[in-house]
Amino acid sequence: MTDPSSSLKRKVRAFSYRVLAWAKDSVPPVFRSILGLLFMVGGVFGFLPVLGFWMLPLGAALIALDLPPTRHRIERWMEQLKRDADCETKDRHP
Repeated sequence: MTDPSSSLKRKVRAFSYRVLAWAKDSVPPVFRSILGLLFMVGGVFGFLPVLGFWMLPLGAALIALDLPPTRHRIERWMEQLKRDADCETKDRHP
């Protein structure tokens, strides 16, 4: 039996990867930064039911995709998130 918290962590990692990959491939850089700021503002109101504190690091990562000194680090993190998401898919479908 898998630990519920590890299952939740994998789902969050998979969701984070999907959002970052979508933003990297589909959203122009200026709008990506604006979207990141909106995520961070939403994260400040994480105590509300719809918004969450998870939005803060995701917003920071979206902004970091536009900054050359941090882009490589975020891309490596995305690779790790993708590996974790692939592991989740393999675990569900043996």
